[in-house]
Amino acid sequence: MNATQIIHSIPSDPLTGAISVPIYQTSTFIQEAPGVNKGFDYARSNNPTRKVLEDVVAKLENGDAGFAFSTGLAAIDAVLKLLSAGDEIIAVDDIYGGAYRLFTHVYEKLGIKVHYVDTTEASNIAKNISSKTKLIWIESPTNPTLKVSDIKEISKIAKSIDALLIVDNTFASPIAQNPIDLGADIVIHSGTKYIAGHSDLVAGLVITKTAELSEKIKFVQNASGAVLGPWDCFLTIRGIETLEIRYKKQCENAFKVAKYLVNHEAVQEVYYPGLATHKNHEIAKRQQNGLFGGIVSFTLKEDTQEEAVNVVTNTQYFKLAESLGGVKSLLCHPAQMTHASIPREIRLKSGIKDSLIRLSCGIECAEDLISDLSESLKSITKEKNSLFI
Repeated sequence: MNATQIIHSIPSDPLTGAISVPIYQTSTFIQEAPGVNKGFDYARSNNPTRKVLEDVVAKLENGDAGFAFSTGLAAIDAVLKLLSAGDEIIAVDDIYGGAYRLFTHVYEKLGIKVHYVDTTEASNIAKNISSKTKLIWIESPTNPTLKVSDIKEISKIAKSIDALLIVDNTFASPIAQNPIDLGADIVIHSGTKYIAGHSDLVAGLVITKTAELSEKIKFVQNASGAVLGPWDCFLTIRGIETLEIRYKKQCENAFKVAKYLVNHEAVQEVYYPGLATHKNHEIAKRQQNGLFGGIVSFTLKEDTQEEAVNVVTNTQYFKLAESLGGVKSLLCHPAQMTHASIPREIRLKSGIKDSLIRLSCGIECAEDLISDLSESLKSITKEKNSLFI
């Protein structure tokens, strides 16, 4: 969808003509008779503001239906509830720390086994398939090392074993990538990030490919009750109106930042799908419509947590904080922040080194962001140079 289609997929209020979607701040709805209503009976089951958001995100991802949850993890949890004890998941090794914690410390105790593999090679998935494999779970690009997987190829594997392919599309956003069009069965977003876009709410979104899956997720949403409130639905809808323009500016900034970091003396490796040196650059170029995202990660030549902390605590415009995808630039140290729940040996195996720093580029001037990083990186290069004075 382009900006025109996105903006005009958000309806005005048919009752009053209000151009903004009203906030229906109500817990219940008056019924004409028992079971006879205007499509709404209780706010957990449905809400007019939430329905607009869910319909819009379904259109964004070309899905059958959308579902809004109170957080991204609540959205992930709802999808996992499609499984039964004894089922198995094949998941990307470089997975979001919160998802890893949920998989490992909640669902494995319930008898669901998870195999973590490098999904940048589809053959690695095929090697780990068993008769119990029911879900293939990928992020593309991944958090935080920006690994890219071939969604279309992996979907063929999923279909061959009658498993569901779930794609966390948070980093690419619907502007760059539509996994359902590439063969995915369910798409997940942390709506907190690019979709809402202003670091002022938390939300999770699930979009389903078929009516059958929609019915199952709707049942879980209503039964478990982790729904997004009307005020946050309103804010997310408002954020969607500027999604395309924000995301493209963030991609532009990230590409400039990545090119700057590649040539910096203190930087060891830069992770960004837009760089020709990225392992699956050509796949990203094809399936992400030439948009490579607003996230850049990099490691330092001095691969220690101490060096990384020096960098992330000496920036002006990049604010040290969890989360990403907002209009203000953020940075974090995944080993101690977003991925601290993953044991170090597992983190290292998946490529999350001790000095890895993740940048979320906002919509500021790229030159200011680069200048900010330049000053911050001086905090470690000066230390090295002082040793030789």
